[in-house]
Order: sequence, then C-alpha cells, then structure tokens
Amino acid sequence: MALDQGMLEFFREITDVLVTRFGVSPGEAVARVNAAFEGAETGPYPDLMCHEFPEFWAYGLYFEPKEGRTPDGDPEEDLTGWDVRPAPPKGSRFWTVSDRPGAA
Repeated sequence: MALDQGMLEFFREITDVLVTRFGVSPGEAVARVNAAFEGAETGPYPDLMCHEFPEFWAYGLYFEPKEGRTPDGDPEEDLTGWDVRPAPPKGSRFWTVSDRPGAA
C-alpha cells in the first residue's frame, strides 16, 4: 500500500508493539501487518485509523477475537485467557522482512 511518511511511521509503531510486547520477530510483526492491511486504502497521516493508538491495532493483530472483541492495549487487562492468532505462513508474500540477524 502507498503510505506517506506519517502513516509509514504509524505502521512501524504497530510493529514495534508486536515485537516489544509480544516478543514476535520483526519479520513476523511486519508479516502480520502486511496480511491484515493488504489492499487497504489509507489517507495521509493522520488517517482515520490513527484515532486509535498503535497498541490497539497490534493487540488486534496478535489475539483472536473473543465475544466480538480483542484486547485493546489496556496495560491492566489480564491477557491469559486470550488465544494468539496464527502468524501468516513463513515464505508467504507477507514476509517481506527477514528474521535472520543482519539480513534485510
């Protein structure tokens, strides 16, 4: 998708949450974002999706919905009962960043 610099940074913040909060690799974080937003159209920063923090989007990409919702990034919420969404299959077109140290 075409992104302006502000939206690119917003999506990078989402991947940073996936890496730092959930311990996924940078490659998996980018793959989750790529799979979820493939074909989506966004406007320039701040697009409407920016009314939610990057944590909201990251939690939705990481956890399976339950009862019509996913956790929203509240640091007080107990996450033990939530199931993790499977990552996109390795080798799929969504994996655009390598997991190997020093690789692009």
